[in-house]
Amino acid sequence: MAGGGKGSGRPAKKKGPSKGTGGHRRRGLEGKGATPPAHMRHWYKERQQRAESATRSDKPDKPVRQTRTKRDDAPEVVAGRNPVVEALRAHVPASALYVAHRIDNDDRVRESIKMAADRGIALLEVTKPQLDRLTEGAVHQGLALQVPPYEYAHPDDLVERAREAAELPLIVALDGVTDPRNLGAIARSATAFGAHGLLVPSRRSAGVTASAWKTSAGTLAHLPVARAANLTNTLREYRDQGLFVIGLDGDAPLDLADVELLSEPLVIVVGSEGKGLSRLVRESCDQTARIPMTTAAESLNAGVAAGIALYETSRHRR
Repeated sequence: MAGGGKGSGRPAKKKGPSKGTGGHRRRGLEGKGATPPAHMRHWYKERQQRAESATRSDKPDKPVRQTRTKRDDAPEVVAGRNPVVEALRAHVPASALYVAHRIDNDDRVRESIKMAADRGIALLEVTKPQLDRLTEGAVHQGLALQVPPYEYAHPDDLVERAREAAELPLIVALDGVTDPRNLGAIARSATAFGAHGLLVPSRRSAGVTASAWKTSAGTLAHLPVARAANLTNTLREYRDQGLFVIGLDGDAPLDLADVELLSEPLVIVVGSEGKGLSRLVRESCDQTARIPMTTAAESLNAGVAAGIALYETSRHRR
């Protein structure tokens, strides 16, 4: 019997859309809406921007790397076995020691773990990917140390510290000093010669980092560092409180040893090795003075210059 009906012995044809018509996916597409036009697709925009960039330049288009700005109040992470063990030996304050799973246990790792345990620093075992994210891709060798953010003092606290000790105020201000090792070295000299604190600008200046802690040989634990939103204004406020401001300047006409103000309440301003004092800071000084040198040396390192100035001040005050 023709037609393939129930009695034909052959299976009946499947009703509905056949393969290849697209009808079998219609239910799955319900509620999806229409395909967005090209100008609404993000990949289309990116492709269009790359094409326009290639038209403007003969150079191949390169992806733009996104960089995150680190917050001032964010903890610092010291990565690597040598940096970590050196930081712990220098008694850099730390909140946690991160150790990777199945790390090769050499002498540096054992010493770091022992020092951290003796000082009550938290020991945390993490995976290598977790450590990679924590150190932002730095070479960590399975070891990282978290240093909490430094708590800066207020500029007025430095003057108050001198008054509480019944001493003439002596403050060292840094102008454009961006190397934290210089800050640490200046802190060491400031402690040795009786200064009451350091003053640093909040922008474009070195801060108290693990590197500064190590260079200071622990003196930053006893010497406060204040931050100024505007260094020029803070120096003027110090002058209003009765302090004199002396700036170190290689082009000054007066030698440091001949400055009579060294025996007065004093702020010594140290500039960067290359640029020296900025114009506004120089104008805020009561006097500028130079450290006499031979012509073979153009300038001194900021840490060395600060140490000489502090020694000369201490000698005058004796």
